[in-house]
Amino acid sequence: MTDSENRSAGSTGSTENAVVIGVDLGGTKVSAGRVRDGVLEKLMKQKVPAHEDKDTVLGVVMDAITEVSTPEVSAIGCGVPSVVDVAEGIVREVGNIPSWKSVPLKAELESRFGLPAAIDNDANAFAFGELVFGAGRGRSHLVGMTLGTGLGTGVIIDGRLLHGANCGIGELGKTAHKGLLLQGWCASPYFTREWGADAEDLHRRARKGDEEALRAFDAYGEEFSAAVMLALYAYDSEIIVLGGSISTAFDLFEDGMWRGLEAFAYPHIIERLVIEPSRLDHVSVLGAAALCLRPGMPS
Repeated sequence: MTDSENRSAGSTGSTENAVVIGVDLGGTKVSAGRVRDGVLEKLMKQKVPAHEDKDTVLGVVMDAITEVSTPEVSAIGCGVPSVVDVAEGIVREVGNIPSWKSVPLKAELESRFGLPAAIDNDANAFAFGELVFGAGRGRSHLVGMTLGTGLGTGVIIDGRLLHGANCGIGELGKTAHKGLLLQGWCASPYFTREWGADAEDLHRRARKGDEEALRAFDAYGEEFSAAVMLALYAYDSEIIVLGGSISTAFDLFEDGMWRGLEAFAYPHIIERLVIEPSRLDHVSVLGAAALCLRPGMPS
């Protein structure tokens, strides 16, 4: 085992014989999965009544977990699109769920199921899932970027998931860029604003060889390179793993991205950099499950 593998393995609990539940909560659906030894055994998806009261939404989350739970389960991990008080497990201002202004999710889950729970931002869960189960295995420095309606970023340095004082590390999408927020150029709003069609439609057209759609993704790649450069200047990662709906079009914007990265100040870093889309099925659920394998959680 290399030094980097030692550091990475030492940052998590053992995955051997672990049976945990991972929960990915979004604004429209919740996905819960039972994960054994890094393999998803059972998956449950339910629609989220996003505009109902706090307890109604919480009940849907609880029901999804109940559907995949067994006596073997030792912990529950949950990724949520919000700023999270990780120590207390309180989620605040959850995206697209107006009633979830401040929810003590960790305490609610532990009270209901009698199991330890780990709560984190969904992009952090994605990055940690790649470290434990995916492209980051054996590595120490990883950035995970989720590309969808926004730009989410999780950061691993020396095999450790970083949070900062307020779980705000990695909020690159909220930085200013060319008169907008960076995510306005690196997430789905870019396509509707600059090309007059949504990313899904352009992706479908590009796969059929539509020239305008192909140009749209090539141009997007150049714009997205700004986010990559910011991540490199801030975190000096060895690998960047992409998730989210736009990442499925990586082959369509990869050339434009590398072309944009020619402007990076340190070419030798770009030469060694690995950028790839996630290859994990149901990565959001696996990432949430991986949260249970951090120090202090059962394994």
